[in-house]
Amino acid sequence: MPMLPERQRPLLRAALKHAADARFKTRVATLVASRGFVLHPMDWMPAASYQEIPDVYAPWVDWQAGVDGEKQSRREQLTVETWDDFYPAARRTALADMRRTAPALARQLIEAKGSSEPAEIRSALIELMGVGLSADDAPFLKSLFADRSGRVRELAGRLLARLGEHGNPGDGGTEDPTAELAAFFAEGKSGFLRRRTTYTPIRLKSPAQEARRGDLFATCYLRDLAAHFGKTESDFLGAWQFGVDDNADLFLIRMVSVSGGEAAVAHLADTLVAEGGKPALLVLHLMARLDSGRKRALIRQILKDTYDLHALNQVEGVEAGWLEWDDLTNGQTLPALHSAIAGNDEPLKRSADQILETLGFLATAATAEKLIGDVVAAGMAPAAPSLGLLRLNASLAGPGIDT
Repeated sequence: MPMLPERQRPLLRAALKHAADARFKTRVATLVASRGFVLHPMDWMPAASYQEIPDVYAPWVDWQAGVDGEKQSRREQLTVETWDDFYPAARRTALADMRRTAPALARQLIEAKGSSEPAEIRSALIELMGVGLSADDAPFLKSLFADRSGRVRELAGRLLARLGEHGNPGDGGTEDPTAELAAFFAEGKSGFLRRRTTYTPIRLKSPAQEARRGDLFATCYLRDLAAHFGKTESDFLGAWQFGVDDNADLFLIRMVSVSGGEAAVAHLADTLVAEGGKPALLVLHLMARLDSGRKRALIRQILKDTYDLHALNQVEGVEAGWLEWDDLTNGQTLPALHSAIAGNDEPLKRSADQILETLGFLATAATAEKLIGDVVAAGMAPAAPSLGLLRLNASLAGPGIDT
């Protein structure tokens, strides 16, 4: 991939300077990569500990990590024989790609070589199994219950739960944590002509109960909880009474994210996004499990609702450079930005700056250029630092990402 042209490096440096942390700086690099360029290493280098970067930077991460100098990054295919010839980040990238195209082959490699890696690397390898997860992976995942790392055992149990399999059989005790968790919910009926089952969090009496319920949500699996009530995952989620207890809603969403099946995740995301407003924001906790289309649908809904535009800054794992001008005008996003820019409320102005930075990452080049003109007309200084990523984006006009 070619280096970013010299004439655009000043715009790049301005965008990087304004980016608050490694996450936002990585967004700058991701946007540029989506337009077919890499950054000059004198302008930016990814931190060795930060993995959420475009794949093209994997060799840079390995170099930063100071991995064994005798090894060299290779272009050959990752195999059992070449495993040790790959730096860790390059190996992770190769395995992630393989899980998308040849998941069985990737699993066989992880099974053959993963056990000899340190616990931290083993757990990272098992996390990759979430890509292309299928029933064929179940025997290997079950074998991981004998792994010496508790984190690896936990990940294996969650992945098995997503497949509809029972998680870690545990220590053989008589206590049933799923039944204990279920006791925190009241089963009821709603509707007059068409009666339907509902599940509502009961009112808790003490912080100790709150803590215990949170622990149980974190350790139990959605499939087991739904089965306790004789329901499928999707039916249980459809009967859940959102809005009664915000903490319970959040714990449930997190449970779905780590252990829910694909159908349950999709059903819940679609339902909450369609409802809009505050419920739609809960879907932010499902981002790691959503496909590209659902991520875009959530962002469009946030922009349309204008319920909490600041939530855009929490969006993770979404593609760069696809948001069209119509997506911004379908709601009150632009009026809200205009009001913040023209007003005297400093916190609102700072929030608008952050939103503009996020939109600079999401927008197409044409949308970025149009948005700059719009907010400048509303009173923002043309040289405002918060427009840095939008200016860089607009300068990278070219083939965009199809919406």
